[in-house]
Amino acid sequence: MDEPINLPPAADRRRDAASLPTASHGDPVRPRRRRIWIVWLIVLLLVALVAFALLHKRQPAATGGHGGRHRAASSGDSGPQPVSVTKARTGDMPVVLTELGTVTSLANITVQSQISGYLLQVNFTEGQEVHKGDQLALVDPRLYEATLTQDEGNLIRDQALLKQALADNARYLLLLSQHSIAAQTAQNQQYVVGQYQGAVRTDEGEIASAKQNIAYCHILSPIDGVVGLRQVDQGNYISSSLTNGLVVVTQVRPISVIFSLPETDIGDVQTQLKAGQTLSVDAYDRTNTAKLASGTLLTLDNTIDTSTGTVRVRATFPNDDGKLFPNQFVNARLNLKVLHDAVLVPNAAIQTGPQGNFVYVVQPDNTVQIAQVKTGTAGTADVVVTSGLKAGDTVVIDGTDRLKAGAKITIPAEQKPGAAGDGKHHRHKADASGGAG
Repeated sequence: MDEPINLPPAADRRRDAASLPTASHGDPVRPRRRRIWIVWLIVLLLVALVAFALLHKRQPAATGGHGGRHRAASSGDSGPQPVSVTKARTGDMPVVLTELGTVTSLANITVQSQISGYLLQVNFTEGQEVHKGDQLALVDPRLYEATLTQDEGNLIRDQALLKQALADNARYLLLLSQHSIAAQTAQNQQYVVGQYQGAVRTDEGEIASAKQNIAYCHILSPIDGVVGLRQVDQGNYISSSLTNGLVVVTQVRPISVIFSLPETDIGDVQTQLKAGQTLSVDAYDRTNTAKLASGTLLTLDNTIDTSTGTVRVRATFPNDDGKLFPNQFVNARLNLKVLHDAVLVPNAAIQTGPQGNFVYVVQPDNTVQIAQVKTGTAGTADVVVTSGLKAGDTVVIDGTDRLKAGAKITIPAEQKPGAAGDGKHHRHKADASGGAG
């Protein structure tokens, strides 16, 4: 006979079921999910450890190679530094002062009418080149011609009256000498002669004025130059009070360039001018590359601008080809003088340090030493060394980035036989045209 099964009380069964983890529907699956997450975490950690081990194994070799090269380069153990060199030499260095200037016409005249009247003719075209005395326009002269005719008639009348008064005066003087008339009558006749003499002079002045007015009707060019845009048209009534005049005539041949020089250069310029030297000036375009014209220095202004410490200078140019245009900006190069037998080195040889300019001088044992130098006038290729270097010294012009005093260098084979400095830098005499620094 089977034994009866004893079940726990219902309350105990509910308590045991509530103590088990359940899913959203009450299933006990939370322990299973936790185990799955733990397994995945272990797998990820293992993968990370394997990757780290592989990378750590490769890193020393790569890092070691790059670091070795870096240490060798930074420590200077890679051998002598390759450089390019040249020799300091003596030569001629032109002293050129370069300043920005403005092309300025020597004469810029607004043509005005000096009388009033209708403009009958305009005898020029805009932009035309004219000469002094050419008729530019014609004002109606008929009124002034009529006035001239009237004045000439008055002169004829007054001259006749003067002749009559002179004849009467001669007769009165004769009668006075015979005591036939009173002295007062003869004296009054002399006064009449004086009045007619004044009338004749007045008529002559009015005739001259009328002729001048007729001349003013013919408006002439006062200078040689180029006319600008026309300000009035034929048929307009004009007068001497026109605001813009009839036209502007600008002289372009010759023409000048005005530029400013620092007051420190005034002494050198005046010394050359007082010595009778003719200083040439070259005008270049705004980019300072294309030469436009050559001229000569004319004069210096009589005062220094205290706000800028400069003095204005005028140079004149023939401008036969018309390349210089009024109000054009140009670079003016004043050729002041030429320094003879100056010590010259290429601009690339000059280095700048805390104590000023210096150069690397090559020693017989293929090392370099630092020489402090003072520089003077600089050109486009070379610079003058006034102290600290002598002609024949070999200086470094390329490869100076990692040099220091006592550093070992190596010179390319093509420069070793003493050809350094021969050739490319000797064209300075022909090329040098740059301004002072």
